[in-house]
Amino acid sequence: MNVVRSCCALILVAVASAATAAGPQPLWTLAGFAQPESVVFAADKNVLYVSNINGEGTAKDGNGFISKVSPDGRMIRRDWLRGLNAPKGLGYKNGLLYIADIDELVVVDTGNGRIKARHKAAGAKFLNDVALDSSGRVYVSDLFTNTIWRLNGESFGVMLATPKLEGPNGLLVEGDKLIVGSWGVLTGNGFETSTEGYLQSVDRTTNALEPRFAPIPFANLDGVVADGKGGYIVSDWAHGNVYKVSTTGEAALWLLLEQGSADIAMGPARRLLVPMMLNNELRAYAID
Repeated sequence: MNVVRSCCALILVAVASAATAAGPQPLWTLAGFAQPESVVFAADKNVLYVSNINGEGTAKDGNGFISKVSPDGRMIRRDWLRGLNAPKGLGYKNGLLYIADIDELVVVDTGNGRIKARHKAAGAKFLNDVALDSSGRVYVSDLFTNTIWRLNGESFGVMLATPKLEGPNGLLVEGDKLIVGSWGVLTGNGFETSTEGYLQSVDRTTNALEPRFAPIPFANLDGVVADGKGGYIVSDWAHGNVYKVSTTGEAALWLLLEQGSADIAMGPARRLLVPMMLNNELRAYAID
């Protein structure tokens, strides 16, 4: 793809020199979480849901829980839903909260706060991010097995499994594509990578994996959101960086945070929401 090739050098220059785009402005910080990994805004309820791992990320210990937070940064209920293991990525649609929990996708009715369904992902090791399309299909990444799962109705199965996904982490539905932010090529030693991650995409009809902007490895990507201007905002958990990726593929350091900046989300009024997993905080930023 000519656009991708032409922007490769620009990406390297932008990242290497830590070129900084106009930065977001801090609005509030809420503490008191237990390893918050993901946040999602339920617009129809005007509330944020936050996942708390509260232990080892692969341990089935029953310690995980979901918090309920107001959009202006007030804790409504810290342990709104208990009894999960290591909940990570969250998705929301029509009153249902979808939670990636190690090797199952948990569906919660937010009206009564009860678990409605558990969809097992046989062989999954680290279900991570969750994204939904306009038809209600749910996509879930598994970083450790290079797999993307899909829930279609009541059928939960593998959409795509290939080493070329290189540690799929962040997911974003965009038209007929699924944008994938990869963590990088894992060495087999925990989360250590031999090559960092980048952005690519999957055709949601053919399941074909395609390069997508930023094809040069530049970060251990976690969350991916659209910036509303044709580009993306991505978080780098390992280094605490938040990048903006332009429509032409230029990756620019946008916000420098501490290690543990996890699965970001967009809240109301263009608020960037950043769970800081190692700080036990949720932060909100105003963006232009």
